[in-house]
Amino acid sequence: MSQPINRYKADLRDVRFVLFEQFKLQDILGKAPYGNWGQEEVETVLGEVYAWSKDQLGPLNAPGDATGCTLVDGKVKTPEGFKAAWKSLYDVGWRRLAIPEEFGGMAGPFTLHAMAEEIMCGANTAFNMYPALTQGVADVIQHFGTKEQVAAYCTKLHDGTYAATMCLTEPQAGSDVGSATSKAEPMGGGKYKIRGTKIFISGGDHDLSKNILHLVLAKTEDAPAGTKGLSLFIVPRDRSDGTSNDVKVASIEHKMGIKASSTAVLNFGDDDSCIGELVGTEEQKGMSQMFHLMNYARIGVGVQGLAVASSAYLNALDYAKERKQGPSIKQWKDAAAPRVAIIDHPDVRRMLLDMKARVEGIRALVVKLSLHLDKANAATGDAAANTYHQGQVDLLVPLVKAYGSDQAFQVCTTAIQTLGGAGYLRDHPIEQYARDAKIFSIYEGTNHIQALDLVGRKLGQRGGANLQAFLKDVQSFAASLKEHPTYKDAAAHLAAAAETIMSTAMRFMGWFGGGKMEMVPLAANRFLEMMSETAIGWLLLDAAVIADKAAEALPADHADRAFYAGKKYAALYYAVNVVATVPQKAQMIGKEDKTPLEIPTAAFATV
Repeated sequence: MSQPINRYKADLRDVRFVLFEQFKLQDILGKAPYGNWGQEEVETVLGEVYAWSKDQLGPLNAPGDATGCTLVDGKVKTPEGFKAAWKSLYDVGWRRLAIPEEFGGMAGPFTLHAMAEEIMCGANTAFNMYPALTQGVADVIQHFGTKEQVAAYCTKLHDGTYAATMCLTEPQAGSDVGSATSKAEPMGGGKYKIRGTKIFISGGDHDLSKNILHLVLAKTEDAPAGTKGLSLFIVPRDRSDGTSNDVKVASIEHKMGIKASSTAVLNFGDDDSCIGELVGTEEQKGMSQMFHLMNYARIGVGVQGLAVASSAYLNALDYAKERKQGPSIKQWKDAAAPRVAIIDHPDVRRMLLDMKARVEGIRALVVKLSLHLDKANAATGDAAANTYHQGQVDLLVPLVKAYGSDQAFQVCTTAIQTLGGAGYLRDHPIEQYARDAKIFSIYEGTNHIQALDLVGRKLGQRGGANLQAFLKDVQSFAASLKEHPTYKDAAAHLAAAAETIMSTAMRFMGWFGGGKMEMVPLAANRFLEMMSETAIGWLLLDAAVIADKAAEALPADHADRAFYAGKKYAALYYAVNVVATVPQKAQMIGKEDKTPLEIPTAAFATV
């Protein structure tokens, strides 16, 4: 058997650009609450995370996909090498970069965590799901748990002794979480008997950690119907003495991708002896508590999409530079003309630039959101700044999750197309990236749920002030380039897109108040796409302006000149080919097409 190899690729130069040249992360470093960090430390850590990921995680990606997880005597066995990688991960401390010092963490900014997460996800998405969910659960307990719960669980979750899951979905409910039927019977002292079945539980069982804590949504007998009646419970797989807590793995799913991540069906309380404890001290707070984890997870899914898309693009780029096929289009009539690398063919160059623009734009959007979060955390004494930054986080979460995950799959399919027939083979990593990426648009709230969250909740938050602040930032930037010799046309497209976002948001408000509610779900996905494209068009253009100024200060033969030129062309391409279509999409929304509602069910097919 051939030795497993790392096929993961990352663009650390672009990461450094986005962090330090575009968004100036260094401005918040060295100050509370990030006083222990400077630019040099961040760059060093990211380089070390990349080296570790290529050494420890990358070689396990394809073998883990081939082997998958197995269920033996009711216990899940992960692929060979995963347990050693788990131990190594917690030994080197990459899960603790943004964790408070009181739990053994390094108290770094979330932005650093997000970029480290990109690297680890890209190297092995399936593996990284286990610790990522664990960190999210620890964060929920830190925010909402009792002092005793924080003391009992958080350090063990952060050091890898325990792992954790989130248990929302049930067979009869799917995304309709309020239809959950799992029951919690009070026993006194904050303890409850738990009964029910949960499905699609990522990391539902495995052999990586000593124990697994399940966060379970369930209802007490007197709870009201719907999501308001849900409470959140900590349910360990094993009791403190090592015996079973009556949590059984009914099965693990056989999936299209992320095969090395165990997705389990869990039965709680089959023998009437499953004991959980209420998170905190109040019942019926489960959804607000779980939403804290869901927002963390949704950002994480956007990062997953970025990570996989980036490596797919970079692998395709390398292949395109090396693979020779066909003559140049300029010599297409000359049968004897030399064969050129496929990167010289116009359509391949188009596909590569399309992938580059989308990947780098999504990375900028992820960092934009992450830095808003870091600045909100740092603005404890400035209520207005805290409100602004937190408002932008809330507004951008559905964009990062939905657009990041949708585009991840699109970039992967474009990367496969770039390789041609070779891309369809397991000889190259991209077909696995595509299979792994498809789930991103489905879990942690389908992308339609993200779109409904955007138009139904986020646009109207604070009376629309969050959206207005976002659009003001975009419009001010576009106005600053109105006379720019290189970017004025791109800026005009951006300004038109921003204006369109506001007018379309008002159209949604009209539908809500005018008895046309059925139009909202029909158009929500398209609106989220439009707003994401506007945001990314803005950030790409911003990067291009910064890059141009940086290039001017460099010698003509400096290697970074090519890097900075890439920023210019990515922004121009995206402006003409993507941002310019936003007003057209708004026109389609304005037509209020109801054909999906009007077609009789029987007319879809007669079979």
